[in-house]
Amino acid sequence: MKKYGQVEAAARRYSPPVCLGCEKERMIGRPDMEKVSTSYVERAKLTMRMQMRRFTRLTNAFSKKAENHAHAVALHFMHYNYCRPHMTLTKAAGRKTTPAMAAGLTDRVWTLEDVLGLMDPAKLLQ
Repeated sequence: MKKYGQVEAAARRYSPPVCLGCEKERMIGRPDMEKVSTSYVERAKLTMRMQMRRFTRLTNAFSKKAENHAHAVALHFMHYNYCRPHMTLTKAAGRKTTPAMAAGLTDRVWTLEDVLGLMDPAKLLQ
């Protein structure tokens, strides 16, 4: 939780509030509180907004149904974490590496055919 306020020495008539500090509180799981940062969440949000036009209102990709939106988000994150090698992970490992590989969830880079293979064909016909 960020705390905002005015800095007295630099306070001007129309100056915006300044972040004076923050409190970290664990909500779920057991995170290492020394490594907790909003930067990770903000980066994930920016990546999602930039790569998925469904989060932009005035485009023809905007989701009108919540169900379609949820499917698009799920597909994006499957591709991002399982199919797309990340340069920072690839340099460290010396081979193409995805976040799922780095987390030990899989041992290879997935293809889109692998992702589609997870779908239930009976539900596609409905």
